[in-house]
Amino acid sequence: MEIQLVEGPLTEESVDAVAFAVAEPAAAIPASAADADRLLGGRLGRLAAAGELDGRWNRTTVVHGDGVRAIVAGVGDAGSLDADTIRDAAAAVVRGGVAGTVAWFLDGSLPLPLVEQARAVVDGLVLGGFDPGRWKTAAEPRRQVERLLLAGAGADALAAARRAECVAQWANRARELANRPPNDLTPERLAERAFEIAAASDGVTADTLGPDEIRQLGMGAFAAVAQGSHNPARLIVLRYTPQEPSTDAVLGIVGKAITFDTGGISLKPALYMEDMKGDMCGGAAVVEAVGALAQLGVPVRTLAVAAATENMPGGGAYRPADILTAMNGKTIEVINTDAEGRLVLADALWYAREHGATHLLDLATLTGAMELALGDLYAGVFGNDPAWRDEVVAAGEASGDHAVPWPMHRRYRRYVDSTFADMKNASILRQGSPVLAAAFLQEFVGEGPWAHIDMAGPAFLTRSRGDYLSVPGGTGYGVRLIVELAERLAG
Repeated sequence: MEIQLVEGPLTEESVDAVAFAVAEPAAAIPASAADADRLLGGRLGRLAAAGELDGRWNRTTVVHGDGVRAIVAGVGDAGSLDADTIRDAAAAVVRGGVAGTVAWFLDGSLPLPLVEQARAVVDGLVLGGFDPGRWKTAAEPRRQVERLLLAGAGADALAAARRAECVAQWANRARELANRPPNDLTPERLAERAFEIAAASDGVTADTLGPDEIRQLGMGAFAAVAQGSHNPARLIVLRYTPQEPSTDAVLGIVGKAITFDTGGISLKPALYMEDMKGDMCGGAAVVEAVGALAQLGVPVRTLAVAAATENMPGGGAYRPADILTAMNGKTIEVINTDAEGRLVLADALWYAREHGATHLLDLATLTGAMELALGDLYAGVFGNDPAWRDEVVAAGEASGDHAVPWPMHRRYRRYVDSTFADMKNASILRQGSPVLAAAFLQEFVGEGPWAHIDMAGPAFLTRSRGDYLSVPGGTGYGVRLIVELAERLAG
């Protein structure tokens, strides 16, 4: 999508539609929208004066003129307005069938800086316009906004909008990965995607390790999860090295990439098992985020590791009561094969730290209890360093990938104490499962700051949540957060 500032008066030939947001009550149009009102012969101003523009959240008013139309998107009470409401407004506009060239009039009277409005508008247009139906044979391609003209803003808002467009497109690519069926997106195919990104991106290299190399490295936890599947596992490694790093820090991003999770021998219920193709959303986020960092030229070295495998039952599958030896030498008693994500992450985290990551972040659709606690909007964040954990949370809130901190008291470790090994991979108690999973992972992060994002709720939607991420399936959660975090780390 091409993004420009409005220069000079608009004409019917220069735009296909004009749009802006209004708060409730919508008694006037933004001062910046005077040019839009001129194009429509003053209809917008008259409708606003008559109280006929709908300012309620997620409502739109469409006004037709000669050769151009206006879409007025409601954002509700101005006192509770935030970036998400602007994202929702922009998504409502694009879902209304707007395509081609759109002029969006930012409103300086709203309690949100113009730069943040510009970012949110682009998020809403790009993420809200995502079409998950690529496998439908009879569907018509959804028309897209090809050119966005921003009115009422300056160069700083334009730069923010262009950055947001780049990141949102990469988030949509992560959504495409999450939505691909598991007979198509195997661990090998996900590795191929990593090589595609590396080939097309300056400063990015890719490597993958297969089952033999995984075992040779002593990754007994990862190898055990993988051994039940006919599709071979892959440890996917992407490195991004900017020309002039601004810091000595190396951001290590680690993703759980279970391309299909049956639960293994501890088989999941059949209901909604088809959504388990989305158990690789963490891996999708870290892989696609590297492409975004490279395209933006973010000056921080980054190491991305995605542990990709299926978790399948069968004669070769690992079992409850097996004892595994992880890459760092610690032993793990398996009591639940459906607690496989923390096993593959254990070895991937240690690998990332051993290969130079100074600041670690892992992203995983790890526990159903996190979704029970926070629903499909927020992810939970744990960490061994409060400052780093809080930086991750702040990056999530600034980017739209919402996150909230969770406790990591040392006494939670007792939940994974084992009689027979150094630890076990789950607990039979129905208590604190997101926290004990984090306590388990902490055993494999080595020295230095680490944070863990449990994004079981917002990463993959079973149903629409009614906002700009309105379609079921992958949301691309994590891509925007990672880019924001990397920029903060770069200084």
